[in-house]
Amino acid sequence: MTKAMPARWLSLIAAALLACVTLACAEESPARWAATWTASPQPVWDNSYPTPVRIPESLNNSTVRQIARVSLGGKRWRVVISNRFGKTPLHLGEAHLGLSQGAGNLVAGSDRKLTFGGNASIDIPPGAPVVSDPVELEAQPFSNLAVSIYLPDLTPLTTFHWDGLQTAYIAPGNVSGNEIAVWSGRSKSRVFVSELLVETRSETRVIATLGDSITDGNATTQDANRRWPDLLAQRFANKPVAVINAGISGARLLKDRMGTNALARFDDDVLSQPGIASVIVLLGINDIGWAGSIDKGAEIPKAEALIAAYRQLIARAHIHGVRVIGGTLLPFEGAVYYSAEKEKVRQALNQWIRTSGELDAVADFDALLRDPAHPGKLLPTYDVGDHLHPNDAGSQAMADGLDLKTLLP
Repeated sequence: MTKAMPARWLSLIAAALLACVTLACAEESPARWAATWTASPQPVWDNSYPTPVRIPESLNNSTVRQIARVSLGGKRWRVVISNRFGKTPLHLGEAHLGLSQGAGNLVAGSDRKLTFGGNASIDIPPGAPVVSDPVELEAQPFSNLAVSIYLPDLTPLTTFHWDGLQTAYIAPGNVSGNEIAVWSGRSKSRVFVSELLVETRSETRVIATLGDSITDGNATTQDANRRWPDLLAQRFANKPVAVINAGISGARLLKDRMGTNALARFDDDVLSQPGIASVIVLLGINDIGWAGSIDKGAEIPKAEALIAAYRQLIARAHIHGVRVIGGTLLPFEGAVYYSAEKEKVRQALNQWIRTSGELDAVADFDALLRDPAHPGKLLPTYDVGDHLHPNDAGSQAMADGLDLKTLLP
C-alpha cells in the first residue's frame, strides 16, 4: 500500500494540474457572442419622398428568405428580428437559418429551425427586437447564411433596410424550412431581419461602420458583397475581427428621412453591438448636400453643427470604451446637389477631422479617391457616374487604403 501511494498521488497531482490548465484556458478565452452581420433598421417613408420604397405595403401568409454574408464564421448562432418601427405587434409564425446555396435555395442538410425562449413563434412588441435561442450550424467566415421568416397574418412591412443590395426571395405560404422552394417574388430590400450573432472567443473584436449610401454600398454590384465594409472584413481574414455595416442610404447626422439620424440610432446600431471595439464614422455629405435640394427650404448646415454632432458620437463611444475613426467626406463636385457653398462646408469638416486630434484616428477617404488633377471631384476610375458614389473599384480603394493598426491598435 505504501508503494502504491506515490503513484496514486502523482496521478492525482497530474489530474489537478490538468484541471487547472483547462480552467485557466477557459478563463482566458470564454465563449461569448459577437455581432458578425447587421442591417440597420429603417422606417418606411410615405409617397411624398421621390425615392420609392420598393417593397409591398404588407405581406400575408408569406415567407421571406434573406441572405447575409457574415464576417466571422462559427458553430453557434443567434438571429435578431426587429420591429423597431412597428406600430403593432409583429407576429412571427416561424423562422429558420441555413446555408445559402444561391437562387433562394439552401445547402442540403443545413436548415435549422429557430426558437425564441423555446417557442417556434413569437409576438414582437412595437419598437422591440427579439433574439433567437442559440442554434448549431457550422459556417465558415464569409459564408452566405439564409434567414427565412414566415408571416402568417396580414403584416405591414414597417421595419426594413432599403438598400439591401442582396436579393431577397418571397413565396406564398410557409416554406421557411424548405431547402428548395418556388419563389414568386424578389426584393432588393430587407425586412425585419437586422442582425446575426456568432458564438466566439473573448479576444474577438467588432468594428462597426456608421455611414450613408457610400457605406451601405449603394452603387456597388448587386449580390456581390462589394461594399467597402465587406472588403475591409476580408483584410481581417483569419483574425478574430468582425466588420459590421451600420450604413443607411440617405442617412444624415442631424435629421431623419430615409433613416433615423445618427445621434438617435448610435446606441442601437453601434454601441449595443456585442464585441464592439471601434467605429468608423463617414457621415455628413447628405446633411450638406440635401439642404435646399432634396430637403427643400432647408439651410445648409454650418460645419460647426456637424462637428458638434461628431463630438457627441465621440463622447458617447468613449464612455463605452469604443474607439472612433473619422472618415473624411468624399469629393462630390458634379453631383446633383453640389454647390460651391456646400463644398466649403465639406472642406471645413474634413479639415477638422484631419487636424483636431479629437478622433482616435483618421480614415482619409477623400485623399484616397479624389482626382489629383481636380481635387473637388472623384477620380473617374472610382466614380460610378453620378460624381457622388464610388463604384466597385472605389469601394476596394477605400478598404485597401485603411491602416488596420489604427482601427484596432
